[in-house]
Amino acid sequence: MARIAVLGTGIVGTAAAWDLTRRGHEVVVADARSEAAAGAARLSGARAVTVDATNDAAVRRLLADCDAVVSAVPYALGVAVAKAAIASGTHYFDFGGNPTIVGKQLLLDDAARRADVAVVPDCGLAPGMADVLAVGVVAELGDGPIDEVRLRVGALPAAPTGALGYQLAFNPAGLINEYAEPCEILSDGRYATVEPLTEIEAVAWEGWGPLEAFHTAGGSSSLPRRWEGRVRDLDYKTLRFPGHCSSFRAMLEIGLFDENLQPGSGVAPRTVLLEALSRHLPAGAPDLVLVRVWAVADRGGKRRTAGYQVEDVHDGRFSALARTTAFPATALAHLVVTGAVSTRGACTMDGALDATAMIDALAGTGIEFTRYPA
Repeated sequence: MARIAVLGTGIVGTAAAWDLTRRGHEVVVADARSEAAAGAARLSGARAVTVDATNDAAVRRLLADCDAVVSAVPYALGVAVAKAAIASGTHYFDFGGNPTIVGKQLLLDDAARRADVAVVPDCGLAPGMADVLAVGVVAELGDGPIDEVRLRVGALPAAPTGALGYQLAFNPAGLINEYAEPCEILSDGRYATVEPLTEIEAVAWEGWGPLEAFHTAGGSSSLPRRWEGRVRDLDYKTLRFPGHCSSFRAMLEIGLFDENLQPGSGVAPRTVLLEALSRHLPAGAPDLVLVRVWAVADRGGKRRTAGYQVEDVHDGRFSALARTTAFPATALAHLVVTGAVSTRGACTMDGALDATAMIDALAGTGIEFTRYPA
């Protein structure tokens, strides 16, 4: 099989290394913290090396002997690591989530094609798996205009926790990024953006509800641009327990998301907020991931709906969030390095493979897909 590097050994990177090893690949896990790399290697059966992802030369040395890299480092490093992968002739996959960074990565298309490699950001849960499902259900509805495409995705504690009904499932910087950036949608067939943490809707979900859904950034990936003029209305919303959105919207409105140093204190409010979230939010309890993606269109005078739903829980080894974020990327990496998918150049996951291929590739992971509505 192939030699694949996993750069970054947090909960998602470790799960990625485990799945790639399970698939028979030779895996190298790399982190600036040698103890973190060693821990991930023990759990996944990979080989550990110490590499600082901010050191471009070190990253290139790591990738020189690798067929692919799954990048699980902060999104701010995404462009630099993708360029290093292209220079090394190495396929690149990451979990994306920041539209500005992803836009810069997609500009690497010509360079990636010349190097005969795939550069695929947005390969996680959402963006990633949910967007591939959206493309699949739109394809099911056939040619013609689409009335609406909806994506509803949430990583939640199995039981509401604290006033926010939430536990810290990943780096809080990523969470606040989703809650702070403009949210890309389609409205009346035109590309638009809306403010995050707005337009709360109630969601019924048997066994887990009631829930709320609200706009957050990044989850719609390339879909609004891709379908402008064909899909009338499209949006991506995050699922949480009721009351969560209003609490974080208040933090946004009073400036706690601000990254600028304040004239009085000399402190950036977001820095304080991230420290507080890291210190005080609970973590580590059983979690679940809920995904509901559907499309609606008029066909032959009848309203047709096609959709998918996922309910995933902690499997005793990895959290539901780690599983549903890591395994779509590792499934795609496996398909590319084995030649089952021939994608080259830069594109998001929804442009790299179809829903059927993704679902088939995830069959051994325990992530199960059902149809929605049932």
